[in-house]
Amino acid sequence: MMRNWAGNVAFTAAAYHRPATIEAVQAIVVAAAAAGRRVRAIGSGHSFSTVAAIEPGGEIVSMLGLSRVVSIDREAMTVTAEGGIRYGELATALHRAGLALHNLPSLPHITVAGAVATATHGSGVANGNLATAVRAVELVTADGSLLRLDVDDPRFAGSVVGLGALGIVVRVTLAVEPTFDVAQTVYRDLPFDVACDLLHEVMGAAYSVSLFTDYQRGVFQQAWWKGRVGIDSRAPASLLGASPAAVALHPIESVSAESCTEQLGRPGPWSDRLPHFRLGYAPSSGNELQSEYFVDRSHGAAAIAAVIDLADELASVIQISEIRTVAADELWLSGSFGRDALALHFTWIPDQAAVLALLPRLEAALAPFDARPHWGKLTTIGPATLRGLYPHWSDFDALVGQLDPAGTFTNPFLDALLRA
Repeated sequence: MMRNWAGNVAFTAAAYHRPATIEAVQAIVVAAAAAGRRVRAIGSGHSFSTVAAIEPGGEIVSMLGLSRVVSIDREAMTVTAEGGIRYGELATALHRAGLALHNLPSLPHITVAGAVATATHGSGVANGNLATAVRAVELVTADGSLLRLDVDDPRFAGSVVGLGALGIVVRVTLAVEPTFDVAQTVYRDLPFDVACDLLHEVMGAAYSVSLFTDYQRGVFQQAWWKGRVGIDSRAPASLLGASPAAVALHPIESVSAESCTEQLGRPGPWSDRLPHFRLGYAPSSGNELQSEYFVDRSHGAAAIAAVIDLADELASVIQISEIRTVAADELWLSGSFGRDALALHFTWIPDQAAVLALLPRLEAALAPFDARPHWGKLTTIGPATLRGLYPHWSDFDALVGQLDPAGTFTNPFLDALLRA
């Protein structure tokens, strides 16, 4: 039996495949569909929800054997890569070619197809999530054919953040730009009241800003300031009264910073600064659980205040919380669809029963802000409420019905959401 990175989700599949070619993926899908078996693709296994899980009798297709850069088009300023490539590997290849992506996840260990399919993001008030870099997806559909959907296809906005429901994404084409440098400085002890009163200024103080807190001391213990060299001003001597750290820090200060990307204001390639963690190190042992919610940024300060009110209840299960920003987009199932978003991320202790007991209280506090949960992280928000958070849900449902009428790529997670 396989498990995800955190160990809280079991993959009890009847068969596990790790194909190395698109043709092999096509053959696997055709054979499974003919036998009436469901198929799910998995990447790095960093989802904490059951979005990628499969019930007994289904088949798992690991994408890790499809991890090559296919081509770089300098005229169109795009890169095409196989869906199983990890962001850290793609970023390294692009930087060597003098190119960059606009954004990266905090963990460069995750695969491109998996991150895009769940609208995983990164940070920055002007930066769309990782899926907004997509210019085309190529997927193996239920009949084994290869379908390419690009920005000119009316189905594109529904296919990028597709939750694996439309087919197996084997290649992705992403927009690129000239490479750039970033300098990262970590500030300590930014008071809640100052940060919330000036939230827009704090989050827009650099190309990418993240705030970290456990909600127990009245401060954001850390503010990670990532300035784009040549565009952002140099790191200020003080960030609204918060002072720069004298040594490199891990978001959880009791943990060694060895796995973290370089700090202390030293400039370096975007590929080595935009993530929080280095590709060559595991950021932790997986000894954690995670949840995350996206709210309209205009309600960001109120949403943070609602979480602060639950500080005592959070104390027994929280390790750290990160607050980030994501620019609005038009991708149907994106957490930032139609609105600039503030993302409230929670890293929990590895006690799923305790976390699931707390989440209804947290989600009720965030409900007035129409908080959309991250598809790959833990939530107790029910299917009916989830569907109501996305204006194009019925369109997505219809698209699944068009491309996968027999439900070859669905699973219990999607069964609860689709065609209800």
